[in-house]
Amino acid sequence: MTADLQQALAQIKRGADELLLEAEMIDKLKENRPLRIKAGFDPTAPDLHLGHTLVINKMRQFQDLGHQAIFLIGDFTGMIGDPTGKNATRPPLSREQIEANAKTYAEQVFKILDPARTEIRFNSEWCEALGAAGMIKLASRHTVARMLERDDFKKRYASNQPIAIHEFLYPLMQGYDSVALQADVELGGTDQKFNLLVGRQLQQEYGQKPQCLVTMPLLEGLDGVNKMSKSLGNYIGITDAPGDMFGKLMSISDELMWRYFELLSFRSLGDIALLKQQVAEGRNPRDVKFELGQEIVGRFHGADAAQAALEGFLNRFRDGAMPEDMPELTLPTTDGKLGIGHALKAAGLVASTSEALRQIDGGGVRINGEKVSDKALQLSSGETLVLQVGKRKFARVTLA
Repeated sequence: MTADLQQALAQIKRGADELLLEAEMIDKLKENRPLRIKAGFDPTAPDLHLGHTLVINKMRQFQDLGHQAIFLIGDFTGMIGDPTGKNATRPPLSREQIEANAKTYAEQVFKILDPARTEIRFNSEWCEALGAAGMIKLASRHTVARMLERDDFKKRYASNQPIAIHEFLYPLMQGYDSVALQADVELGGTDQKFNLLVGRQLQQEYGQKPQCLVTMPLLEGLDGVNKMSKSLGNYIGITDAPGDMFGKLMSISDELMWRYFELLSFRSLGDIALLKQQVAEGRNPRDVKFELGQEIVGRFHGADAAQAALEGFLNRFRDGAMPEDMPELTLPTTDGKLGIGHALKAAGLVASTSEALRQIDGGGVRINGEKVSDKALQLSSGETLVLQVGKRKFARVTLA
């Protein structure tokens, strides 16, 4: 294998959970042609966070290697509802919801993907054309026994929870997308592996070379423990304001920073290895985190906004620099909430809740560098925040 091929394979495997099958991927790369890289997205929500971008980032890496990305919007399958990971039938979306969400997705993904190497496709193009006869013929190419091998179906069947017939159609339709698009590679999260394998099988049934699969892990949220999720409040939205996005990135632990570099940064593996070496030799990890923050903010808001976010962050902490050894605590919540006064007291930043309220009145309390003025503010479980009282008291807290 040539050095160029080894480098390309290392880039493809970077941050991935699994590559199936590596030998087939090498053979495809040796063909020295632009491969067709498919990733499908059901437009179930209009906004993306950084956890959603792992697959899109991997598509961009393939583009940088000279390949063609196919961003597939599952407008047809979205009306079925993907049952992956669910313990109950998920209600399908209306056509109006799908169209609104799809428009937003298309606007957001081009902050990452190269438009010149991207096709945006809708699977209604070929799924609607199948008709009833085509759908029955497609269904004949798979068995109920194989469907029940899928973990979520297996669990629901074993616990006597209902599985609607149309849910079995979802993996088949996703697999048929790969046939229609003649995909060489399909990307997806680890929870999509079964569906991606169905695509391989159907391609073989239709006389095509089977696609390779690259599955991506679930990104940890700001707490470094749970997957990034809006419901847990530990997420960074790609439409967050530049200062908010930068501040959230600065709140992650030094250990999690390297995970974010691996999965979110477009810097080369060699560059990241050099940064790690610099930290090992004494460079302040905070300065490296600045570079991560500027890259991510710059990707979604532009270089000027990234520089302004950095300067704004530095201005907030110039008079009382954030210490490297601030206490890190986990604070319990009640029904998922904790008042700011009780949080400050539990973190040891004030002696009493009444002192906390006085500090808020005096403008002396900040969260992630932003001044707090609401004495009734409720913090939510799953959040990881840097609390500050005055110029010298800090604590990084995770709400449990």
